[in-house]
Amino acid sequence: MQLDKLTKIKGLKTKSKRLGRGRGSGKGAHTVGKGAKGQKARSRVPAGFEGGQTPLYKRLPEYGGFTNPAKKRIVIVPLYKLNVFADGAEVTPTALVEAGIIKTVPADGVKILGNGKIEKKLILKGLTFSNSAKDKLEQAGGTIVNA
Repeated sequence: MQLDKLTKIKGLKTKSKRLGRGRGSGKGAHTVGKGAKGQKARSRVPAGFEGGQTPLYKRLPEYGGFTNPAKKRIVIVPLYKLNVFADGAEVTPTALVEAGIIKTVPADGVKILGNGKIEKKLILKGLTFSNSAKDKLEQAGGTIVNA
């Protein structure tokens, strides 16, 4: 078999109908096979046009909402949950994870709120506190180390 000896298959390639090239062409003259007026008779429809309905690209922002990338995601821990630790224990974000109080060490920190009572004398490092939590910790004899 040689490439120059191959015969063309009849009907494999058909010429496209040339529209608007005179009455004798079969699709010539007035409407050129597109009917009369209407949207589909026009040369083009704008991209994303949905027949007057609000287009998808304009509706999408309403669906998703907005997530502020600058928002600080601080994990909040109530004071009474620190009673799990022994007297004199050092409490850090990693110690809170090991104790099962929080799931992971957050990037933006842990804040202790003054909910409940604390009965242990604890050493707290790398945490932030509300004013009521600070007062209750100091009354219980705990120390806060800013590190």
